[in-house]
Amino acid sequence: MQHHYIANAAVRSSGERTIPVIDPSDGQTYDAIQRGTAEDIDAAVKAARHCFEGVWSKLSAAERGRLMMRLSLKIGDHADELAAIEQRDCGKPTKQAKADATALARYFEFYAGACDKLHGETLPYQDGYSVFTWREPHGVTGHVIPWNYPMQIFGRSVGGALAAGNVCVVKPSEDACLSLIRVAQLAAEVGFPAGAINIVTGFGHEVGDALARHPGVDHISFTGSPKVGTLIQQAAAERHCPVTLELGGKSPQIVFADADVDAVLPVVINAIVQNAGQTCSAGSRLLVEESLYEPLLERLGVAFANLRVGPAAMDLDVGPLIRATQQQRVWDFLSDAQHAGIPVVAQGEVVDEAPESGYYQAPTLLRDVPVSHRLAQEEVFGPVLAAMSFKNEDHAVELANATQFGLVAGIWTRDGGRMLRMAKRVRSGQVFINNYGAGGGVELPFGGVKSSGHGREKGFEALHGFTTLKTVAIRHG
Repeated sequence: MQHHYIANAAVRSSGERTIPVIDPSDGQTYDAIQRGTAEDIDAAVKAARHCFEGVWSKLSAAERGRLMMRLSLKIGDHADELAAIEQRDCGKPTKQAKADATALARYFEFYAGACDKLHGETLPYQDGYSVFTWREPHGVTGHVIPWNYPMQIFGRSVGGALAAGNVCVVKPSEDACLSLIRVAQLAAEVGFPAGAINIVTGFGHEVGDALARHPGVDHISFTGSPKVGTLIQQAAAERHCPVTLELGGKSPQIVFADADVDAVLPVVINAIVQNAGQTCSAGSRLLVEESLYEPLLERLGVAFANLRVGPAAMDLDVGPLIRATQQQRVWDFLSDAQHAGIPVVAQGEVVDEAPESGYYQAPTLLRDVPVSHRLAQEEVFGPVLAAMSFKNEDHAVELANATQFGLVAGIWTRDGGRMLRMAKRVRSGQVFINNYGAGGGVELPFGGVKSSGHGREKGFEALHGFTTLKTVAIRHG
């Protein structure tokens, strides 16, 4: 049985109810978490406020940085343990789970070094005045973490908030929260004061809603669906609480005829099958120039057919989806595509060793997907790649921008002028040219436009969102 972690202690929920923890690889229950309540959120917020006003806000930026570096090193020491927890909780293949633990340590390393680099400015003004700005933390920040990358998103969100001088109340997904409880315990072990990091588990409509509405929360960071992001934003707006929202994408990989196809293939495949396609920035649309369309799909089809899917511990190309409802969602998309006559180029294979009770989906490559079809417009959140062709740059831009989303885009070309033209015209928060994802890019600001959200996390830019700017004007004659 897992408990909330509030003020450096395991705490039972006031409601005494629990939620089963299910292994996606076999669909079996192996643990339970607390089904939190609004009262639990209130206790966590009060603990955070007490920490902020009593201890945390009095630490120097350098002291905060040293604490965060100690946590980074501690995470590194426990990386295998954390990866094993994440693997079973989320269904991640071993290599992905280990990569996530490594990224979590790197986030805290990066933000440890950033703590004392967040500076204000002096401003030229009228004679007789000295004017300057400084950045102040919001105070108590709330973090709603999704199930697809718990450790990574905790690192980018909570790491940035702590570095900026805030304390945190975290509501992880009810589908994947065990690694974050363990990280909070490790933070206590390295000396984080009680209340700096608080974890409250439970359902979104209960504890997530309570967190968004709590008057003691000064900023909300949410990663999830546009629908829930709207609800979070509306709840926060009732008390004028600022929010950072990352709400998913339908990101295009745009491949021109002059691209290096050998470089394109492994990246395009990884960008849709990593984490079983359950990635906000997944490259889920493949736009290919007409003259390259058939040759590229032929080679991609061979590669897709060789992909293998199985239990997380087998460490294959793809693990299971997170839960049965997510599996059904992917099936519904593929059923719609079949009814619309959209051709399947190739599918991977679910290995015989995969339990029938697990939540598996073979990676699927489809071609000639109409731009108006939901497969080209909506986030599947599964290993499904929708391919279509384009005629020229203008057509590529039209297709790339033809969704409600704008999170990430990949552009593949050897033409330097085209690189810059396309990067400017495609509407997205990140553009990668002749690569995709830049290896995770802890240092790279991340966030979207349109229905992909607003605000930025990752990199130094995140610290601006986790602070408020105060202007001080001194008249001295």
